[in-house]
Order: sequence, then structure tokens, then C-alpha cells
Amino acid sequence: MSHAVSRLRAERLARCVKPFVNRGSRAPRCPGCRVIFDYCLCKYRPTVDALAAVCLIMHDVEPLKPSNTGWLIADILPDTQAFIWSRTEVDPQLLALLDDPQWQPYIVFPGEFVAPERVVTHVEPQQGKRPLFILLDATWTEARKMFRKSPYLARFPVLSLASDQLSRYKLRRSKRDDHFCTAEVAALCLELAGDQQAAAVLDTWLDVFTGHYLAAKFQLPLDEQDDVHQRLHSLLS
Repeated sequence: MSHAVSRLRAERLARCVKPFVNRGSRAPRCPGCRVIFDYCLCKYRPTVDALAAVCLIMHDVEPLKPSNTGWLIADILPDTQAFIWSRTEVDPQLLALLDDPQWQPYIVFPGEFVAPERVVTHVEPQQGKRPLFILLDATWTEARKMFRKSPYLARFPVLSLASDQLSRYKLRRSKRDDHFCTAEVAALCLELAGDQQAAAVLDTWLDVFTGHYLAAKFQLPLDEQDDVHQRLHSLLS
């Protein structure tokens, strides 16, 4: 099933000058979950309803990375939009989304780097509006550049997340345990918006994906009856 990030990946691949080769295994990957076919997790893919929606503004290469977790958000939340970031050109569809009166956009970014008057730590319900969480899907260095050089985002409140939990993300290296992957950030935002079910499903879907991805990477046996798979099943039953 196609979604916003998969379509963005297809568009980005079409613009590649030379074929894009994934790091690691060169075995063919499932186009639905980006894991080699023997470890495909598409049959477990959940879909949940939520009040909030997510807008992913992705650095140029993010849609191409099999380990990208913005994809997982689009897997489960139908109201997910995704756009490639550009310093010089802004997608008109992105601007139209941000101007749509049904949404209350929040740009999600650490408050310590932002003027205090822009920072909020809670999602306040607004009559007739649904929360739209704008996530900068990139490395931390890239995300800071994107934040500074995207003046069209300057009119929106900055949602600064406070969490004492440590990141569970194991697919890319980070120097800090408090740097969350994009899916973890989205789950925290959904929880703030009152979408606890969607937040729990997304967190668990990240764990299922991580298990399949690492098992495929290291050619390990996969227990599809383990606690993580069972937890996903119980959340959806």
C-alpha cells in the first residue's frame, strides 16, 4: 500500500542520476516495508485513527534510507504528509497544508534553541482545529539548518518535548541517548494530543520494525510470537 513517504521515495529515486544502493545487504527488499523479503513485516502493518496528523519535512536523502522511521509514521497514520526540504524552493502543497484552517500546526523542536515566547510544552485544544505536528526528519545537524532556513515555519509555536525516557532506536548511531528517532518523537506528540492508542501502536510498530530489520541485517532467526508481536496484536484487538 502506497503512502506519503513511499511516494516521496519513488519521486526521489526517479531523480537519482545513478542507481541508489542500500548499505548492508544487497538482497532484494520488500517495497512495502524496506526489509529483505524473508523478514517482511507487511502482514503486521497496523492502521489507527487519531485526532492529530503529522507533516514530515524530510532532508533530501531520508526517504531513501531503509532505516528511516518517518516511513513508520505514514504506515499507521493515514493523515501523514511528507515533503522534501529545500532551502530555495518550498513545495506549494506544503504551504497550502500549513494554511489549511482545519489544522493547528506545531513545529517540533527543542525549546533551548528557540526564543522563549515561541515555546510551548502542551497541546492546547482549539475549536474546529486538529493538531498538525511538523517534524524535521533529518540528522540533528541537518535539522538545525532546516529550522533556521525555513522562514515559513517562523509563525508557528514550537512544541518542545520533555521526556526522561531514553531512545530505543538501534538502527543508526547517535552520540546521545536522549536524541529520539522521528517515530519516537511522533509518538510523544500523539500522546500529548490525547491520541494514546495511536502513540502506543506507533511505539510498538517501531519495535516490530527494529526487530525484523536487525534480524534481516544479521541473518538471525525471527520469533514472530515474541512479546513485541504479541503486544502489537493486543493493542489492535
